[in-house]
Amino acid sequence: MNKKLYHGACWYPELWSRDVLLKDIEGMKRSGINVVRIGEFAWSVFEPEEGHIDISSFVEVIELLYRNGIDTVMCTPTPTPPIWLSHGHPERMHVDERGTVMGHGARQHACTNHPYFRERAAIITEHIARAVGSLPGVIAWQLDNEFKAHVAECMCSTCKGLWHRWLEQRYGTIGRLNEAWGTNVWSQAYQRFDQVPQPGPAPFLHNSSLRTMYQRFSMEKIAEFADEQAAMIRRFSAAPITHNSSIAFHVDNERLFSHLDFASFDTYASRENAHAYLFNCDLWRCLKPGKDFWIMETSPSHAASLESYAAPHPNGYVKAEAVAAYALGAQAFCYWLWRQQRSGSEQPHGSVLSAWGEPTIGHRQVLEVESARQELEALLLKTKPVQAEVAMTYSDAAKAYLKTEPHRQLNHRGLMNDFYRRILSLGIHRDVLPEGADLSGYKLLFTPFLPYVSAEYLQRALEFTARGGIWVAGPLTGGRTEEHTIHTDSGLGALEKWAGVKTVYTYPMEGTGAIGRAFGVSAPLSLWSAVFQPAEGGASVVGEISDGLTPGLAFATEHRHGLGRIVLLGSMPSGEAGDELLRRLIRHYADEVGITIRSDVKPGTLVAPRQRTDGQLVWIIVNMDGRGGSVTLPCPGWDALTGDVIPAGKVIVEAYGYRAIQLNVEPL
Repeated sequence: MNKKLYHGACWYPELWSRDVLLKDIEGMKRSGINVVRIGEFAWSVFEPEEGHIDISSFVEVIELLYRNGIDTVMCTPTPTPPIWLSHGHPERMHVDERGTVMGHGARQHACTNHPYFRERAAIITEHIARAVGSLPGVIAWQLDNEFKAHVAECMCSTCKGLWHRWLEQRYGTIGRLNEAWGTNVWSQAYQRFDQVPQPGPAPFLHNSSLRTMYQRFSMEKIAEFADEQAAMIRRFSAAPITHNSSIAFHVDNERLFSHLDFASFDTYASRENAHAYLFNCDLWRCLKPGKDFWIMETSPSHAASLESYAAPHPNGYVKAEAVAAYALGAQAFCYWLWRQQRSGSEQPHGSVLSAWGEPTIGHRQVLEVESARQELEALLLKTKPVQAEVAMTYSDAAKAYLKTEPHRQLNHRGLMNDFYRRILSLGIHRDVLPEGADLSGYKLLFTPFLPYVSAEYLQRALEFTARGGIWVAGPLTGGRTEEHTIHTDSGLGALEKWAGVKTVYTYPMEGTGAIGRAFGVSAPLSLWSAVFQPAEGGASVVGEISDGLTPGLAFATEHRHGLGRIVLLGSMPSGEAGDELLRRLIRHYADEVGITIRSDVKPGTLVAPRQRTDGQLVWIIVNMDGRGGSVTLPCPGWDALTGDVIPAGKVIVEAYGYRAIQLNVEPL
């Protein structure tokens, strides 16, 4: 890809006449759109009848765009198989956990594991790659569209056979599976792999191992489908390949992107949920280390479908979104969509132009984003995001465990976003790392809501603490095995030994009257909890329980390991007092370990530190809440856009505004 910042939109040339397309291209040029994404839903246009494939109309569109200075992200159209693939073939369709067979329509209605679907998907992908792979305007590829956004695990007969083979490869013998899953509960023991059911309709809840492992099987199979498409494209194109994903989808993003070239995601976060938007930026920056990520979809005004709609963004917010994304490592900021669709299920969705070709309420926001992109591009291309000293581990596998065992309808994404929000509000620069990431260079690591702690992760975390890092594990971390069973040697398995504690009880804490006191704050305790007493010569208590069922026991401990420490958080402080307790915990350990990449910033305003090639530090400051913000400069600096000298002290940022300040400090 060219070294520039992209400002893009999704576009559907198959839906419009040539004269409309020409008007659209002129409008894109005036609006600063320099890249479009096309083709993800056009399979029936490419192949209206089975075997009759013609890509020429899109070749012409790509060449027309290129002549007008607009690049293309080409997609494979596999989320919307044509009617000839679906009609009369229920065996090719997705089957949900209730046993409902999907019919033709909407999207993601076919089973992506069915051999005939795979065959036709490979054929159409090859034809597209041959036709457009060498065109100069094609700068990147997107596979499919939002894998597993509308469907979860498929329960069709094809998937059942693949499931049995997957289990045999994983366990080797049925005896090992029975032992690992504890299938003597409720007479669930199996004699052969082909007897193991899918977690479809049942009178009550399925075995936890069955349900969690089926999710992991499904995640692996959709990643294999992505691998297959990417391998086909690489035969005919050198352009990098991505997928537009989300942590809301039923995928393992770390596995999905492991064989792709760069990471991208879709987001429709509101101003009120801006911290969730920033969480995604911090995670996708770390999925492919050293490579820029893309925001492939966001709305210029509001998301909507035939059934519902969101509130339009306030004026200025989209600009703040874009600047924050670029500052945190995005190379592209793209909208869904350019021209409003006149038909289909998303007619009310926000767009840049209306279906009749007039600017929408989001158009002004697009012009504001383009103005900011032009002002910041040179600076951002000369700098790169600074690696944080604080990391938070994110795991899509953990999401599967909590889907199986949600306790009181816990939502993994919400829990992670909320924990992250507290780190963000303290002005601490942070990375959100996939579970398999390298921990080198970090000082403080948070691992909340990770029910299964793998031996590999534990080893890396222990090496991290041995080097002097502080690892805060919990809540809801370590209490389950890989197979989603309970440990039989201790409450938290191997983690417990290294943390220097003995788990005395595990039980649901909310409603019991338990109060936890730590870091000078007392707060109610909640969620499924583990309570501890120090092992002999082991941990020290930093958070003690009063009242409730287990007064005098610990809910937070710390234990030295090598040059660092392991901190266990066994329960979740709740309410306003709990929020303050967690903030104090984060601040305390950030101070203990000497975190320096942080700022005294008003909540609702972001500081994104970037570094020049000579080591000089630049802060991109963005107000995200529309209330205006401020940040205290620790030293003098100068405005990186105007050259004005700025003294140390408070700097004001207007509502949805941004500043770029180079600090007069020693290079990092």
